[in-house]
Amino acid sequence: MKKKSIKGLIISIVVVVLLLIAGISTVTIVPAGTAGVIVTMGKVSDKALDSGLHFKIPFVQSIVIMNNKIQKCEVESNSVSKDLQTVSSSVAVNFHISSDSAASIYRTIGEQYQDTVLQPAIQEAVKSISAQYTAEELITKRTAVGDEIGSALTEKVSEYGIIIDKFNIVNFGFTDEFNDAIEQKQVAEQNYLKAKTEKEQQLMEAEADAKKQVIAAEAEAKAKLKRAEAEAEANEKINASLNGNILTYQQIQKWDGKYPSVVSSDSSILIDVPNDGSSTTSNNRPATTDNPEE
Repeated sequence: MKKKSIKGLIISIVVVVLLLIAGISTVTIVPAGTAGVIVTMGKVSDKALDSGLHFKIPFVQSIVIMNNKIQKCEVESNSVSKDLQTVSSSVAVNFHISSDSAASIYRTIGEQYQDTVLQPAIQEAVKSISAQYTAEELITKRTAVGDEIGSALTEKVSEYGIIIDKFNIVNFGFTDEFNDAIEQKQVAEQNYLKAKTEKEQQLMEAEADAKKQVIAAEAEAKAKLKRAEAEAEANEKINASLNGNILTYQQIQKWDGKYPSVVSSDSSILIDVPNDGSSTTSNNRPATTDNPEE
């Protein structure tokens, strides 16, 4: 009896454990940011489970977790530019897969969709767009090139349910010969800009000196004009003030106290008769003597 009781107890425990395992197997949890692809006896369902608690058929169905979060893929690529320069590109892509496409991606591509679809598409997009630009344009128009590559990549992978969130060109690398040529060109442009700047500076300084000279000449001319106007005004005032009385007064002030020998009827002509008998006039007229017969 005891053996039968112990055996029955063991069987009961096993049944309970199996029931517990079966009960637990009927429940599955899909983590946040993922989708659960249902696989029933090897057959993939058309629709994936959203994040949360779900039930399944134990021992018959399994759940494959597919990541829907934004992921990063970095790729090194070699291409040729429009002017046949070798270009080494380093790009980084942020992407995610949609929940609706998770089952399709697992069924048609598998969990290694990055290696199977995404990376080859990145390589192709980089090469096709780089071939449309010269090596120099790849540098100067880097943003536009990146946008075009991102658009081309989106077009290639969107049919699989892979969504491109952001495309970045990390680096463009060129041959040493091309880098040397770019450096020499930059040096030449810098020297040209420096010479142009110095020439413009000299021209500005020359124009400034010329303006200073013009201003100085104008100021000197104005000063001379003012002096001339002042002198003319002074002369005009002096002429206006010179009447007969003043002139007579000035003659008196200059008289040395000696009377002339002869006074003409014209008060402005004075004849001085010196002791030696010669005579002169102040008006350049012929001299006169006291003897009319001579």
